Amino acid sequence: MNRPASTGRRGVGPLAVVSIAVGGTVVVSSTALVSGIVAMARKIVTPARRRRDDVRIEAHDAVAGTITLRSTPDTRLPGRYSFWYDRGRGHARIGEVVHDDGRYVERRVEHEDGVGGVEGVEASGLRRAHRGRIGGWLYPTPHDAGLTADEVVVDTEVGPAPAWLVPAEGGLDGPWMIGVHGRGVTRAETIRAAPVFRREGFTSLLVSYRNDGEAPRSPDGRYALGDSEWRDVEAAIRFALDHGARSVVLMGWSMGGALVLQAATRSTLRGSVSGLVLESPVVDWRTTLAYQGAAMRVPGVVQGLVLRLLGSPLLCRLAGSAEPIDFDRLDLVSRAGELDLPVLVLHSDDDGFVPSTASHALAEARPDIVTFEVFDVARHTKLWNLDPERFEGAIGRWLDRHRLAGPPSTDHRA
Repeated sequence: MNRPASTGRRGVGPLAVVSIAVGGTVVVSSTALVSGIVAMARKIVTPARRRRDDVRIEAHDAVAGTITLRSTPDTRLPGRYSFWYDRGRGHARIGEVVHDDGRYVERRVEHEDGVGGVEGVEASGLRRAHRGRIGGWLYPTPHDAGLTADEVVVDTEVGPAPAWLVPAEGGLDGPWMIGVHGRGVTRAETIRAAPVFRREGFTSLLVSYRNDGEAPRSPDGRYALGDSEWRDVEAAIRFALDHGARSVVLMGWSMGGALVLQAATRSTLRGSVSGLVLESPVVDWRTTLAYQGAAMRVPGVVQGLVLRLLGSPLLCRLAGSAEPIDFDRLDLVSRAGELDLPVLVLHSDDDGFVPSTASHALAEARPDIVTFEVFDVARHTKLWNLDPERFEGAIGRWLDRHRLAGPPSTDHRA
């Protein structure tokens, strides 16, 4: 029987190291437990390179222009959505719910693109697809949303990060919005907000950031959950100021909300930020990860060990991270006193992924600066899709109330 190589430190194995790091916490001595803790920590910080097709296609009627899917809270949600299939090579826009019997939901197919969402490039087609996934971001490019946009590059500390620049009708001199997408998606998620900001006289800069599959990787290739990625948002603020921005509103979706909050409290350029818009945001990672852990039936003590591993300068390397994550610094409920500018929060109480608990807590902690638009049945980052008029109206009213808007656009096609 082969024996493991000696470490030179008899009796000190991986579990002992974890136990020491968490202040002497006594846990069951099990290699499986330690492996599970490390695996969970890795999952939290490792970017997914391919999203799973998790919705089964039951039928596609090309003549009627409908698709039938398994009924889930997301597939039966009213509104308009992206439907990706063929492992992300094919893309369609789906709309109205035609029928839902609780098991299957039939929806209208509004439009079908080709490979990678590019119109005119033939994919296998919905008629051949068996599975796919619902996406909140409806448009693969600004052009698909009727917007004129330029491809630009933001110079970040990890390299050039691509972005879309949607100019205001009056030019680049004036207020800007910087859109920051969430975890596991791309800058296309932020396109939905550009039209309302353009109508309000804003130029929009829709950015990518490290490890999102478009921007360069960080040296360790791991998420820091906003603890380092905010510096890419700071680089975007600098780009905006160098190209005519007089003030900047930062808008973040999901994990992008965490990046925006960190930039607003830690950047040397935060004085140029006039307001924050947060959509389904991560305001406090402990709350979010506890919610997700409970959904996976992970014991609370194990959840705590995972967070301590990620926060340890030594043990974070087991998850592949070069630097520890400071969860106290990422908690903007506890740090709410550091915010000193208007904040608009849009969050649904049935989010299902990032609970609205911390958003409510932030609004209660800072009622003087936080406006909270609470949705009931919009799920995660799908608020615009469910009710675009309410979504855009809330942003427009908030901008007007705080006098953040520029000259309104006369082009209402955008």
